[in-house]
Amino acid sequence: MANTHRPKSFDGLRVLVAGGGVAGLETLLALRALAGDLVDLELLAAEPAFWYRPLAVAEPFDAGSAHHFELAGIAEAAAAGFTLAQLASVDADANLARTSHAMEIGYDALVIACGALPRPALAGALTFRGPADTDAYRRLLVEAESGSIGSIAFVVPAPGIWPLPLYELALLTATHLDRRHEQVELTLVTPEPAPLALFGAAASEAARELLSSHGVALRTGCHATRYQAGRLELDPDATLLAERVVALPRLEGQRILGMPQDSDGFIATDLSGRVSGFTNVFAAGDITQFPIKQGGIAAQQADAVAEVIAGLAGARVHPHRFQPVLRGLLLTGSAPRYLRNEPHGAEGTRSTVAGDALWWPPSKIVGRYLAPFLARYGGLEIEPPADRSGAIEVEIDLPVGGSP
Repeated sequence: MANTHRPKSFDGLRVLVAGGGVAGLETLLALRALAGDLVDLELLAAEPAFWYRPLAVAEPFDAGSAHHFELAGIAEAAAAGFTLAQLASVDADANLARTSHAMEIGYDALVIACGALPRPALAGALTFRGPADTDAYRRLLVEAESGSIGSIAFVVPAPGIWPLPLYELALLTATHLDRRHEQVELTLVTPEPAPLALFGAAASEAARELLSSHGVALRTGCHATRYQAGRLELDPDATLLAERVVALPRLEGQRILGMPQDSDGFIATDLSGRVSGFTNVFAAGDITQFPIKQGGIAAQQADAVAEVIAGLAGARVHPHRFQPVLRGLLLTGSAPRYLRNEPHGAEGTRSTVAGDALWWPPSKIVGRYLAPFLARYGGLEIEPPADRSGAIEVEIDLPVGGSP
């Protein structure tokens, strides 16, 4: 029998946030900060914890770890309910969301932030998805350290895949092997016209110099089509010999009955995050059709959605449409690089690279509400710089009912 019970924290507009990743948590925290008790919040997630996945690239080198935070604690801190289940379908006419366990949850506004599913994109390669592949990558490093292999190719398998983690793996691997005086041929292969092209010309130049100084060869404008018997076939017509290949995954959206999704499972929205054809259903993050799948972008989409919903609840806010600004913290094996690009700025594309923080807190995931929340309640001790001009730090006063 379907279960329609849902604990209420307030008697405000019922908002169901489906997804416990960056977009979902940013939406949850933003709504509580913007709308207060005008909204009754419920978080629905398929897993019990939020993983800080961008730091997974450092785990094989024992240079960092992908911390995880209990979602029940984050929800409690935001005075929200929490349901552990996966969103399966939506009955928009009845304002009901159904889970994979046949539970029905009513809503006045629904935010779909379920993320995307990583799938292998190149057969025969080690697909690096995050924490789940840390041990496999450690085994590859052992092979390289022992001299068992002499070449590794790092492959961005297709356009549209967020490439930053692959650059980090290549640079961290080069630094790791250099310290052990191991000679392994490293090559980065990408369909991008220039390295880290999404971040603009300044970042491309910096990335090219970093790869060169670390002894990583670069092949741009190349699509890997096949890997077999130590041969990586590329388009345009070329072949690269590589004893091991590390590739990023392709992404596809989780299927949700009742929602319009394209062939890859992604959902079309307007610049306010409203799902095309619906008045009170929104989407944010990797499940949307926006081509850049990245935590900071997901947080910006979530902020746009939260402002619209806060307005619907009666809060005095002026909703801003989603205008992407790319921010990326590149781990290099030595001093990190802060990358920023505003592709649609009033003065055209603005590409910035710096050794000092370009935002605050200086975290991998840049979220107006999520980043300071994790720094404050997640036990991350960060000393603010003397000059925080241009920072995006936001003070949030959330009722804390438990530690994440």
